[in-house]
Amino acid sequence: MENRTDYTLVKKTELAKININAFKSSLPDLKNSEEAKSIVIGTWLAERIKNGIKTGEFKISGVLPSKSEFAYLLGVSIGTMQHALRYLEDLGFVESKQCIGTMIKDYTKPSSLRKLTSKRDLAIAEIKRYILNGGFKTGSYLPSSRTIATIIGYSNNTTRLAIDALVAEKILKRRFKNSRDNGWVILSMDIDCPAVVNTQNSKTLVEKTAKDLEEIIAKELKIGDKMPPHHDLAERLKVSLKTVHDALQLLVNNGYILPRRGTYGTTVIKLPGQSGLSNRPEDRIFAPAKDAAMYHYEKTQDYIKKLIAQNYEIGDKLPSIVSFAKELGLSPNTIRTAFQNLAKDGYLVFSRGRYGGTFVIDIPEVETQAFKWLSVNPSFAKEYQNIEQ
Repeated sequence: MENRTDYTLVKKTELAKININAFKSSLPDLKNSEEAKSIVIGTWLAERIKNGIKTGEFKISGVLPSKSEFAYLLGVSIGTMQHALRYLEDLGFVESKQCIGTMIKDYTKPSSLRKLTSKRDLAIAEIKRYILNGGFKTGSYLPSSRTIATIIGYSNNTTRLAIDALVAEKILKRRFKNSRDNGWVILSMDIDCPAVVNTQNSKTLVEKTAKDLEEIIAKELKIGDKMPPHHDLAERLKVSLKTVHDALQLLVNNGYILPRRGTYGTTVIKLPGQSGLSNRPEDRIFAPAKDAAMYHYEKTQDYIKKLIAQNYEIGDKLPSIVSFAKELGLSPNTIRTAFQNLAKDGYLVFSRGRYGGTFVIDIPEVETQAFKWLSVNPSFAKEYQNIEQ
């Protein structure tokens, strides 16, 4: 796991959003400055937040207004506002989190959120490497952002965001007001080597979380044990439920765990670093949750297939989804999903308009399919194994 253990898990419902009116009292001068608009706005926001914290007007973890609200207030594009908030984050006054927004942070302390490694972060590392290995020194000029983008292999926009971050770190200085103009000046060669990383080895937050989960399995669990609930893992690792879900899916793909429906939960079937899978019979005959989730639709599809084969010809129109739902005692959504799956298989086609509906375009061959059980008692699995033998 990562060395830091002081991350926090943010809950959106517990955060207070700051009204845009709180920023209307003293707007920045965007016409008479030699700096780019994004830098001017970022600097203005930093001062406004610092004063707001001192007076008690703003609280730590308060959520700033949206980019669109700021853009409308200041008369700039959303792209410019995006650059400004990135610059503000580089200055240490805010931290952003996907699906939550941009939050005020204590600028005297490091970030408290675990976040994914962004393309901008990787571009920053590549620019630092370019400076260190390119024979530059303090006072040297760098080429345009477009040229740097070509050299490091990132988009122009990502490169400009990375350069803005280096300006905030006082490593670079802009020679011209327009960020697209040619030239940047190196202010300092005091560049941290650890920040220059190999992008091939950089991991996303999901990958880092998956690695953390592997360590939890290796140290605390054994084959056959259930994984802790998603919300417990999210709280422990200080990440979102979505991140935990995606990380667990990586472990499923790697063959470490097996998801099961209901109270059976997700079970460890292989320990990290070990070869081979669990030999327990219930693991071989138990349907994974992803497959089991489709059974309700498959049963409905089988019924509709048989109905088509026995009662319809190519070109015939099927009853409506609502009619099928009433006849089978199922929800319209279940029927709709079954129809969509049959359409993908080439049996049905949909048509809109006055004479539209669901039409048969092929007659399915009805056959009996074998399914795994949705739940298996281990003692019953032993009896099943005896029957197999």
